[in-house]
Amino acid sequence: MYQRGLPPAPGGPLRSAPELAFQRTVCRRLVHRAAVAEVFVTDAVVLGEDHFLVGSQWPRDHALYHPDAQRRCDPLLFAETIRQALVYLAHWHYEVPLTHRFVGYDMDFEITDPGALSVGGTPMPVELEARWRWTDRRPPRRYGARLEVGLSVAGRLCGRGGLRVVALDERSYRIVRRRVGGTGAAGGPEEHGRRVEPGLVGRLRNKDSVLAHGSSAGEWLLRPDPDHAILFDHPTDHLPLMVLLEGFRQLGHLMTRSTAPPPDDPALTLVSAAVDCTAFAELDVPTRLVVREDGVAEEAAAGKRATRDASADRRLRLDALQGDTLVARCDSVWGPARLASATDRPASLAVPSA
Repeated sequence: MYQRGLPPAPGGPLRSAPELAFQRTVCRRLVHRAAVAEVFVTDAVVLGEDHFLVGSQWPRDHALYHPDAQRRCDPLLFAETIRQALVYLAHWHYEVPLTHRFVGYDMDFEITDPGALSVGGTPMPVELEARWRWTDRRPPRRYGARLEVGLSVAGRLCGRGGLRVVALDERSYRIVRRRVGGTGAAGGPEEHGRRVEPGLVGRLRNKDSVLAHGSSAGEWLLRPDPDHAILFDHPTDHLPLMVLLEGFRQLGHLMTRSTAPPPDDPALTLVSAAVDCTAFAELDVPTRLVVREDGVAEEAAAGKRATRDASADRRLRLDALQGDTLVARCDSVWGPARLASATDRPASLAVPSA
């Protein structure tokens, strides 16, 4: 049995009946986080070739990824855990150099059993069964890969997701950035409008709102605070994928609550999202968010239904543009969220009393 936190020797034995540890997090450098408090991955074991089990502990509360009104975990906490799992496996198992730059191409996730993600009285231990696939491996300069994961809590499968990235050495990264004309400078011209009130986009603090009204009705701007300690945990020369995803999530939240639902009609919550990044999103260029498709609005316009079915999902397609350039697109599904029952409470780790 090989030591926890180290890859097995070539040809060496794999763990039998692997057990993940949740007592401490992995090294923050291995998940590209500057703050220890923002590290969620705790352990990983090898199940087979390109097949892993990754452990993570989710906090009961979090400044940005906080539980919703039904005390369910924030789905973007799942997305961030997928990101950390991929980066960790790249460095820990596949020995991708720590100096390489990671660029996200696309990410998708789906919560298939929201009841399993009800926050209890202790932090939540979760497991990701992960499968790694190389997509463009040209060492030592370029490593392209995709990670597919299944999410489980206390043995209960409750979600799935995936992320595709490319890791580039500094020379290759600089060539790519020059090719697309990126300046890497932070803080562009002042955009129109103030940020939307945090409560309207599902956030608690003013600094967590990343949406602002544009110059015309129906236009939205992505305006994250460049000093935000979580969204910009470490220096970057472009808008990270997780910042774009946060913008898409907040606009979706605003859209699904633009009209007051009937009292017995549950609010909608993000069930799944698929983000495609088509270009670098520059820090110094205004980013517009546009609603391209709204499943409910289109059906209503066609006369298919006058009011939303409380059991129905709502589908939104959202674009992020800089000038006329599409930098990212998100297809999202929002489903009704109902109060959790007692049977929804997840099993938690046994914690000795003081």
